Amino acid sequence: MEPVLIHQSVTILCDGNNIERSIHDLSKTKNAMINFDSLIPKLLNNRGLKRLYYFREGKSISSKFADRLHENYYGTVIPCHKSADIPLTIKATQLASKVDTIIIMSGDSDFVDLVTHLKGEGVRVEIAAIKKTTAQILMDEADYFHEITEEDWFVYKSPGKTKKQKKKLF
Repeated sequence: MEPVLIHQSVTILCDGNNIERSIHDLSKTKNAMINFDSLIPKLLNNRGLKRLYYFREGKSISSKFADRLHENYYGTVIPCHKSADIPLTIKATQLASKVDTIIIMSGDSDFVDLVTHLKGEGVRVEIAAIKKTTAQILMDEADYFHEITEEDWFVYKSPGKTKKQKKKLF
């Protein structure tokens, strides 16, 4: 008997502030970031990525980061006025009839009703988040939970001043 090939189209919706905050809390540094190059293939597990949306509150979103997401994952960074909850929810409901699976990268319990709604629409819903900071009710409601671990992020070195630059010249 030949193995059954399952073709699923997947969209990833990332609540950037929630994931960043969780990583910063766990790593004890504000310089930790998701390593999308290792995490995305792990989340997809040989399924096809249709699109990645990265929602983030505030205007200080690196254009290099946005360009990289677009080039590598057909990603779109969406700046949010306040939290990502409403824009992410609207995008998820718009996509419900166009994809097989939606992966929500967030541990926020505010998304429980969204997960319930999407599942009612026939969409497989998976959560990807840091277990320690993820609401149990959200993990319970999802079809699958992907734990984001230390292997899925890196600490970047900010381009600080060198010792020579710090010395004042009189």
